[in-house]
Amino acid sequence: SYTQLSESSEPITIALDSTGVKVEKAGGWVERKHGKKKRYVKLHFAVNTVTHEVVSMEVSTDDVHDSKVAVSLIVGAGSRAEVEESLGDGAYDSGEIYEELEKRGIEAVIKPRENARTDTGSLSRSLAVGMILELDYDTWAETVGYGRRWAVETAYSTFKRLFGESALGRRLDSISVELALKVMFYNRLVNM
Repeated sequence: SYTQLSESSEPITIALDSTGVKVEKAGGWVERKHGKKKRYVKLHFAVNTVTHEVVSMEVSTDDVHDSKVAVSLIVGAGSRAEVEESLGDGAYDSGEIYEELEKRGIEAVIKPRENARTDTGSLSRSLAVGMILELDYDTWAETVGYGRRWAVETAYSTFKRLFGESALGRRLDSISVELALKVMFYNRLVNM
């Protein structure tokens, strides 16, 4: 976790997502880890949907699924602000994430997978699935404000326009520090 990320005294809604960051110079450790040259890492953000500031971030190799990093993002965001709602796409539709959000009293607004059933998982997930089946996806999305999830897409777009789509580090730890510093500057710029 990175302590230089934004803090808030107001309750916030976060949006979770990840993006790939190219690591051209990191071929050595990537090749050792994967056996072939995979040339990107994943940058995971939890973004305040109102300010577009990054309140929690993680860096992982490109073989780590978004759902495996989500709990860490939620915990990180919760240490900096009172999170009242969390938005995520279908990659975050997992029992572990719903359990973590419920444990913390955070409302889950996560797009259920297409084959989702109402008789499995948490109550909030079952309600979302039922609402989509009863009405339709667009009505569900409008009712729960799912469109606010685009705040994280906007943050990634702005971040990549400011700093490019690649990292210069050669090892994962130095790439993580580099990206954390870029996120710190990004947060300062969106606050101007």
